Amino acid sequence: MRNGKSEILNYGRRLAGAFLVVIAATVWTIATAQASSRIKDIADFEGIRENQLIGYGLVVGLNGTGDSLNNSPFTQQSLQAMLERLGVNTRNVDLNTNTVAAVMVTANLPPFSTQGTRIDVSVSALGDAGSLQGGTLLVTPLVGADGEVYAIAQGSVAIGGFSAQGEAASIVRGVPTAGRIANGGLVERELDFKLASLTTLRLALRNPDLTTARRVALSINELIGMPTAEPLDPATVRLDLPQQYDGNIVDLLTDIEQLIVEPDLPARVVIDENSGIIVMGQDVKVSMVAVAQGNLTVTIAETPEVVQPLPFANGQTAVVPRTDLAINDDPDAKLAIVPETVTLKQLVDGLNALGIGPRDMISILQAIKASGALQAEIEVL
Repeated sequence: MRNGKSEILNYGRRLAGAFLVVIAATVWTIATAQASSRIKDIADFEGIRENQLIGYGLVVGLNGTGDSLNNSPFTQQSLQAMLERLGVNTRNVDLNTNTVAAVMVTANLPPFSTQGTRIDVSVSALGDAGSLQGGTLLVTPLVGADGEVYAIAQGSVAIGGFSAQGEAASIVRGVPTAGRIANGGLVERELDFKLASLTTLRLALRNPDLTTARRVALSINELIGMPTAEPLDPATVRLDLPQQYDGNIVDLLTDIEQLIVEPDLPARVVIDENSGIIVMGQDVKVSMVAVAQGNLTVTIAETPEVVQPLPFANGQTAVVPRTDLAINDDPDAKLAIVPETVTLKQLVDGLNALGIGPRDMISILQAIKASGALQAEIEVL
């Protein structure tokens, strides 16, 4: 009976130990996965990309918020040309309408779009139209960079803002002179790109880095089992189609884009001086440095006084200026030491301990970089 109990206890201990091992392995896997990304999220495949389209058209049906033809001669010329194509001659007629607006139409042609595919288009006013609300875009050809027509756009314009005006006040919410037509573009021409016929393909990293490019190549070679991927530069990895994937490059790309790679980025501090935003990467390090921060504040207040002449005196009322001047050089500011750090959190805690704002922190970071104590690249937007 005792032997049976001891066996049960030993079995329970082994089971608990195995359970702890599984938990530890799961936690380590989650921590590793959080620092890694799929190849499809950090790189683009050559040829699989969007193409930008642009066109010029007319929006009609506006409720008095269109272009004034006197101030927008291109709108009048476009309106006359459109009416002539429809058999209406208006060359010698003084047009005076405010229900038409000239617009620029833009769209992105998705990769491998076939004829008849619907795409979204954006419409933006070109003249002095007040709003595109309720307007309809007439047939507008959309051309690519080569000048060829790839899509045709037409439909009702939906805007995200509005404008209202009275005799003494007006209000504008959002941008009423720009809108969007969902599925308003119809693809008429396909791009001549044969993905299946490629024998060599290049991967373009969105954030170029030598270490990341090498890790991507090693991960692909490990999947295929032979050296088929080679990093050419920090932004490009060349891939030769192996024999087992001959004629089916889609299967190869599907397997490659799901591979997990840990990207490596240089230590960088991004600063936007206009808004006071600071973004620092996890590899930013700083050597031990002493920092003192103090502000010199000068306050000038004007309080003019009105002086009246004495009764029955031959004088005039005068305004005497009074100026109050105060200077605060922050005598409590002290020299603080930011210790040598190995993590971003310690660096931020050391700077926050000085009790300074984001804009002063920008100047301190630039000064620390100039002293050579900040081991990171500073990029000012």
